[in-house]
Amino acid sequence: MEMTFDTALDRVIDTSHPLDLAVLNGLSNARKPDVARFAAAWPTIPIERRREVMKALGALGMESFEVEFTPLYGTALTDPDATVRASAVNNLWESEGEEFIPPFLHLLTTDEDVEVRAAAATGLGKYMFLAEMEELDEEPTERVREALLATIHSKTEAELVRRRAIEAISFLDGDEVRAIIENAYNDPSEEMQASAVFAMGRNLDPYWSGTVLLELQNANPRIRQQAAWASGELELKQAVPLLVSLLDDKDREVLLNTVHALGQIGGPVAQRALELVADGDDEELTEAATDALDELIFQGGDADWLEVDFNAAALGEDEGDEFLEDDEDGEEDEFDILWKNRDDIARD
Repeated sequence: MEMTFDTALDRVIDTSHPLDLAVLNGLSNARKPDVARFAAAWPTIPIERRREVMKALGALGMESFEVEFTPLYGTALTDPDATVRASAVNNLWESEGEEFIPPFLHLLTTDEDVEVRAAAATGLGKYMFLAEMEELDEEPTERVREALLATIHSKTEAELVRRRAIEAISFLDGDEVRAIIENAYNDPSEEMQASAVFAMGRNLDPYWSGTVLLELQNANPRIRQQAAWASGELELKQAVPLLVSLLDDKDREVLLNTVHALGQIGGPVAQRALELVADGDDEELTEAATDALDELIFQGGDADWLEVDFNAAALGEDEGDEFLEDDEDGEEDEFDILWKNRDDIARD
């Protein structure tokens, strides 16, 4: 028998009961009276339990499209505990409701906790995406944009928060955003540089192609991670040889981002590399490669690849052109050579 909202809430309040799937599912699709009861009871629940609930609801929401906890997350945005507030913001990553713009802006500009302000900046990014897609009105767009710009240019704001604001605003096109990303890329902080490379992928501007290619060979694994991800977002066919070499990278996130990027870019070479990874013994990588192959096939495999231009940071001529010619036998030979020698290409 399905658990009612009231029963589930009672189980949440009673910390002698563990949180299980039935309890979490019982909190889904709350009606207005349910939300009111939840809001009234929430402050009485011990802090560790509130943290556990927000984390568990977020995890379940990521795994299943059949549950809906958005109103409950909204209740937790004003929680006295910073960890709970940050979790609530992060859990709202899929919500596009404009009603969350004011609380996110409030958290970004006034919250005393760095992690909460950073989460709020990230949360505002989806509204920049909606604005770029012309799905957000001018007034809320400008409010969010101005708040992010103020954060980016602040002399006192923590670097983490400024980085998240740069990543959030990077969905927008235009010279101003391009200059922001370039300034971040030229910052002495490698964490800021990593955020800049991530922003290049979000920006979807071919202008960044050469820089992303260069950063696939960066000594810093955090930057390589973001460059691999950005290669996929930009669908850089010229990145495929370097991405294949990164399949031996020592950093786990680099590997996972590389597999995902190969699935986004597609083409016969990427497909062969993914098939080899999918046949491996590493369960996590095998699953990632299988998903990437599904994406590659869904997008049309080796059909038409996105042509991209290089900016001033590009590595001269495209050394991958010959490698990527349409001669199937030639591709097979080149792939075999590349795969066998990828240890020599990959960075230590």
